[in-house]
Amino acid sequence: MADKAVELFTATPRQHNCAQSVACGLGHEELFSELAGCGGGHAPEGRCGALHAALLICGEARSNELAARFVRELGSDKCAELKRVFQVPCVKCVETAAKLAAENPK
Repeated sequence: MADKAVELFTATPRQHNCAQSVACGLGHEELFSELAGCGGGHAPEGRCGALHAALLICGEARSNELAARFVRELGSDKCAELKRVFQVPCVKCVETAAKLAAENPK
């Protein structure tokens, strides 16, 4: 399922931001419109959009564990830090968030 999220994110022309790619890649197309403004560091609290989508999919009960695993793997949950400090490409965030969400469904 992470492969589908990456495929959507890297498609040309681009039709999905990072958050939408994770949601739609995991079969949650109903979140497409809601996540339209959550790419490029615009998710709530500056969070990575891909992670934000994964948290929405997994629900509150699993969100702390999923977020902690994301941070352990990539270094931060904030988009700006992931880019500037840890130099993590967006596609890696999409892949990681989708993988973690697929492992931790509601």
